[in-house]
Amino acid sequence: MNVLVVGSGGREYSIGLALKKDDNVKELYFAPGNGATFNLGKNIEVSNWEDLADFAKENNIDLTIVGPEAPLVEGIVDIFRDKGLTIFGPTQKAALLEGSKIYMKNFLKKYNIPTAKFLETSSIEEANEFINTLPEPIVVKADGLCAGKGVIIAQSKEEARKAADEMLSGKAFGEAGKKIVIEEFLNGYELSVFAISDGKKYVILPAAQDHKRLLDGDKGPNTGGMGAYAPTPLINDELSKKIEEKIIAPTIKGMNDEGVPFEGVLFAGLMIVNNEPYVLEFNVRFGDPECEVLMPLLKTPASELFYKAATKDLDSLNIEFYKKYAVGVVLASENYPYGKSKPAEIIVDEIVHKDLAEHAHISYAGVSLIEGKLYATGGRVLVCVGIGDSIKEAREYAYLLTGQVHFAGKKYRSDIAYQALKS
Repeated sequence: MNVLVVGSGGREYSIGLALKKDDNVKELYFAPGNGATFNLGKNIEVSNWEDLADFAKENNIDLTIVGPEAPLVEGIVDIFRDKGLTIFGPTQKAALLEGSKIYMKNFLKKYNIPTAKFLETSSIEEANEFINTLPEPIVVKADGLCAGKGVIIAQSKEEARKAADEMLSGKAFGEAGKKIVIEEFLNGYELSVFAISDGKKYVILPAAQDHKRLLDGDKGPNTGGMGAYAPTPLINDELSKKIEEKIIAPTIKGMNDEGVPFEGVLFAGLMIVNNEPYVLEFNVRFGDPECEVLMPLLKTPASELFYKAATKDLDSLNIEFYKKYAVGVVLASENYPYGKSKPAEIIVDEIVHKDLAEHAHISYAGVSLIEGKLYATGGRVLVCVGIGDSIKEAREYAYLLTGQVHFAGKKYRSDIAYQALKS
C-alpha cells in the first residue's frame, strides 16, 4: 500500500521507521517531513489540508496517518474522509478532547472519570477566588493548544495568580489562554497510556513513562518531553485493570454516547496516587517521545494496526508486541525550551560496535538538510533509542548512542528511566 504520514517530528519519523520495515508498504510519503525523513520516503510540501487530500487522491494513497495534534484539531480527518480517503485519526469534534482542556474536563466530570478538582474560567476574579481555596502547589492550564507548554505548576498562590493573569490577558499563550483551567495538584507519579480505537473497539498499548522536566531529577521547566521508556514496571495488573475500567472504556463509550465516536490514538496522561489513576489530560495522538519507544516494540505490521483502526476493523487483528524494553533519550538544542538556537551541524560517528548498531537507532525531529548536511534547527533535535531485554540494557544502549552524536549546544538528561530502575 501507499502511505502518507502527516507531521515533521520524531514521532512521525519513528512511525516512518516502522512503516519502512513493513512489507505491506510500497510508497511512503511525509507531509512535510523533516531533513532526515527523505531517507525513509518522499517529503511533500504542505500548503493546506484540502490540497494535501487532493495529492493523496491523485497519488493513490491507501492510508494517511496523522502525527501531530494541530491538523486533527483543524479537521484534516473530516476533509480526507469527505474525499473518500482512508485516514487514521479522530474527527475535528472528537479532537476537542485535546483541543480544549475545558471540553475535556467537563467530559470527565460528566462521565465520572477520575480527575483533579478544577475550575474553568475566563474571569481573573473567579480564578483568584478558586486559587485561594487550594493548597500549594497549584496547576494552571491554558484551554487551547500550546505545543505541550500550556501547563504551569505554580509553587505559590502568588505564582498561580500571576500565571492565570498572564494567560487570560493573552500575554502568555495568546488566544489559547483566553480561557483557563485551574486545578488541584495531584502528588504521585505520571504514566502515559495509549489506546488505539476504531470508534468502538480498542487495544491498549504497553504503558510508557515520559520525563517532562528539562533537568535531571525532574527539575527545571516543563518541556515537550526529554525522554521516555516502555513498558514501565510502575504499573501492575490491578492498576492496569483500573485504568481500563475507570478511564479508557468509559471514555470510548462516552464519546460514542455523545455521538462523536473516537477513532485514532487516545493518549491518557495519568497521575497515579496511591495506586489510583487520575486523568491529567487527554491527547488525541501519540505522545512524543513516547511514540519513539512504542513503535520499535510493535511486532504486528504498523500498516495493519493503523489501517484496521481507520477502517473500523480492529476486531480482526491480533496485535502483538516484542517482549523487549525501549528507552529514548532526547537530545535538545542549546536554548531549549527558552528560545531558538543557532543552527548546528549534526555529526554522527560511525557505529562500529555491532551490538549498538543492532539495538539502537536515532529518530530525527528538529533537523533540516542544508547543502547536503544535517543541521539541528529545532528545540528537540533527535531521540536516541535503545532496545534491550531489560530497561537497564535498553538504557545503556540509548546512552551509548548519545555519545556518538555531536552538535554544538547539545543537551540531554542523564537519568531517563530512573524511577523504573530505582523501583
